[in-house]
Amino acid sequence: MRVAGWNLLRTTEPPLESVAGRVVERVRRVGKRLVFELEGGPLLALHLMISGRLHWRAAGAAIPKRTGLAAFDFAAGTLLLTEASTKQRAALYVLRDAAALGALDAGGVEPLSMSTEALAEVLCKESHTLKRALTDPRLFAGIGNAYSDEILHRARLSPFTRSTQLGADERARLHAAIVNVLTEWRDRLAAEQGDRFPEKVTAFRPGMAVHGRYRQPCPDCGAPVQRVVYAENEMNYCARCQTGGRLLADRARSRLLRDDWPKTLEELEERRRG
Repeated sequence: MRVAGWNLLRTTEPPLESVAGRVVERVRRVGKRLVFELEGGPLLALHLMISGRLHWRAAGAAIPKRTGLAAFDFAAGTLLLTEASTKQRAALYVLRDAAALGALDAGGVEPLSMSTEALAEVLCKESHTLKRALTDPRLFAGIGNAYSDEILHRARLSPFTRSTQLGADERARLHAAIVNVLTEWRDRLAAEQGDRFPEKVTAFRPGMAVHGRYRQPCPDCGAPVQRVVYAENEMNYCARCQTGGRLLADRARSRLLRDDWPKTLEELEERRRG
């Protein structure tokens, strides 16, 4: 294995050299990390973060100079790791055993294996907005920004609803949406990819209902999809389907516009027509 990214390797023991020549016996997911189980016990845990990507190339392929972080060399080919970001957030851990891997686990429940009762228990642990709760790895394993938008749209729930304030019917809708959205997209992407290596990995998909579709029509009601921008992400939602027509406050724009900030879809449309 070759590592070029200055910030990629986050462990020193066992040393990276200890994985050389070992057979990969299994690849699995733990939260958002890819885990390579190696012959003899060591594990490699890789978190791609937002911009990390894997590419299958011919054996011995060179690591790209600008975006390349590492190369996993196999007899049949080389798995290149790249990151299209100058911040280099992708992380690789060399771990001695399953116990060391467990120390990296934030503790969130696996969404596809939890019951409605388990969901209720998780939601009541802490009071957060549903958007934050779904993307918190301490609560749910592996739900990111894109699919949390899709889940909340499917469940017809506002991203800003507090996790501790859901009724039994709303929790049931949320549970069904989590299972259905994640299962549908897992199966859809697997079918589209077939036996080919997944090169074009993105959080923005043409078939999504709201994520990445700002100002485009909601596929269910036709209203323009809205967004709330925060940090380096944006949250997308349908005001008509999820918030009763109310626009959620975008901190930056609502502070700038103050009293001129439209509160409803109707006000927004009037402003645009004006």
